[in-house]
Amino acid sequence: MRRHTSLFMPSTWRAVGQTLFLLLFLTLFVKTDYSGVDELNWAANLLFRIDPFLAAAAMLGAKAIIALMLSALITLGLTLCFGRFFCGWICPMGSLIDLSRRLIGHPTASLSQPGRQHLKYPLLLFFLTAACFGLPLAGYLDPFSILVRGLTFSVQPALNHAAITFFTWTYQQAPAWVNTVTEPVYSLLKQSILPFSDKVYGLSIFSLSLLLTVLALSWLEPRFFCRKVCPLGTLLALAARFSLLRLHGGSAACGRCNQCRMVCPMAAINEAREIDPAECTLCLHCADHCPRSRISYGLKHIIGTASADLSRRVILASLASGALAPLALPSRPLARHGDPLLIRPPGALAESDFLKLCLRCGECMKVCIGNALHATWLDAGLEGIFTPRLIGRLGYCEYNCTLCGQVCPSGAIRKLDKNAKQGIVIGRAHFDKNRCLPYASGTPCIVCEEHCPTPDKAIKFREATVNDNNGAQVVVRQPYVVDRLCIGCGICENKCPIDGEAAIRVTSAGESRHARLSSQDGY
Repeated sequence: MRRHTSLFMPSTWRAVGQTLFLLLFLTLFVKTDYSGVDELNWAANLLFRIDPFLAAAAMLGAKAIIALMLSALITLGLTLCFGRFFCGWICPMGSLIDLSRRLIGHPTASLSQPGRQHLKYPLLLFFLTAACFGLPLAGYLDPFSILVRGLTFSVQPALNHAAITFFTWTYQQAPAWVNTVTEPVYSLLKQSILPFSDKVYGLSIFSLSLLLTVLALSWLEPRFFCRKVCPLGTLLALAARFSLLRLHGGSAACGRCNQCRMVCPMAAINEAREIDPAECTLCLHCADHCPRSRISYGLKHIIGTASADLSRRVILASLASGALAPLALPSRPLARHGDPLLIRPPGALAESDFLKLCLRCGECMKVCIGNALHATWLDAGLEGIFTPRLIGRLGYCEYNCTLCGQVCPSGAIRKLDKNAKQGIVIGRAHFDKNRCLPYASGTPCIVCEEHCPTPDKAIKFREATVNDNNGAQVVVRQPYVVDRLCIGCGICENKCPIDGEAAIRVTSAGESRHARLSSQDGY
C-alpha cells in the first residue's frame, strides 16, 4: 500500500521537474535557428557545455583546457553534492525515455539484478583513452548529441514538411472560412515553432534510427541505455559514489517486502535494500511505494558505498583498446591527401584539431541559413562521422552569416565577426567546361556570376567565338574563376541551372585552414 496520495508523491515533484527541464530544452532547441538577424541570444549548445563527458573527451583530445566547456564542472560539483540527480531530473534524453515507456503502457517494475551495469565503465575508459590518443568518438554515444542530431536531421524537418503540406492544402482546397482560421495558426507556428526555412539533411534516417534505438531499448528494460551504455551517465555515476547526499534504503527489518526493488528503474537496490548511489538517479519511485516510509534522503553513511567491481584485466583491456584503436587511422586511403570535396565551415580549425573538438552535435547544421552544412559519413574517416561539411549542390554558405561559429559549443568552429568571416577561404570553385553552357554549347548563361557575393566578383567573363548546337558560330561570354577572390561559399554551384551535377564545383583547394587556426589559437 502506498503511503502518499498521488498529488504529494515524491516522484510527482520529480516528474514536474523533468517536464520543466524538457520544455526548456525544447525551447532552446527551437530558438537555435535563424530569426532574421545574425545573432543567437539562446541556443541548445548550453546543454553541451555542461556535459562533463564531452568536456573530458574534448580536452583530452586537444591536450588543452577548453574555456567554453569549463561549465561542465558545475554539473560534476552538483553531482558530488546531491547525487546523480542530473540523469533523473534534468537530462532530456532520460525524460524522453521515461515518457516513451509511459506512452506504451509498460510497468515500471523490473527487479533486475544489480551489477550488470558495469559494461559501461570499460566503455567510458575506451572513449576517453581513444580521445587522448587521437580517435574522437565521444559524440557518437553522448545522449545529447544523439538527441539533438535526431531532432535536427529528421524530426523537425518532418514536422515542418507535414505542417507545410497541410496548410498548403487548406489554403488551396479548403473554403475561404477555413483559411480565416488556418492562416493565423500557420503564421503563429512559423513565428514560434517551425524553422525559418524548409531544410533537408544527410544521414537523417541513420540519426533518427539511433535515437529510436535508444528509446526502444528501454522497452526491454527500464532505462537500458542509461544503465548499461550512456557514457555521460557513467561519468556522473563515478562522481555520485562520493556524493554527500543520497537516498538510504530499508534494512533486514523489511522482511520479504521488495516494493522498492520492484519499482526501481535503475536496479540500484540490492537484496539487503541498500541503494547504490552510483546507479540511483533519485527518481523517488522507491519512496512512493515503501509501505513503512523507510526510504530517506540525507547525508551519506560511512559504510555501504558500492563499487564498480571491475577487474584489473577489464580495465587494462579498455585502456589498451582505446590506445591501439587510433593506430589504424593512417592506413585509410584518404589519410594523406584528404577528400577534395570535404569542405569545412568557415572558421573551422585545422582538420586534426577540428575532429578532436567537434562534438557531432549538429548545431552548426541546424543554424546554417543556406542549408549548406550536412553530416559527413566516412569521407573523413571513422572519426569524422557526423561532422559538418559543405555540399554546394544542396546549399551554400551565406556571405553575411556567422551563426555556425556562434553556436559551436566547443570552439571547433571559431566565433568570427562578419568581416573576419568574409575573408575566410573554405575552398575554390572550378568550371567543368564539358557541362558549362557557354563552353559546351555556346548558350549564354551568367547565373553563377550574378549570385557571386564577393564585392569584387570572383567570377568574371571573357568573350569567345564558339560553335553552338546548330554548328553556327556565336560570340558568348565564358565565365572563369579568379582564385584570389573566390572564398568557396558554394552559391555558384547551388544556383547552377544545369540538371544533375553542377557545371561549377567547389573543392577544398586553397582553404584558409592551417596551423595558425589550431588549438593554440582557438581556445
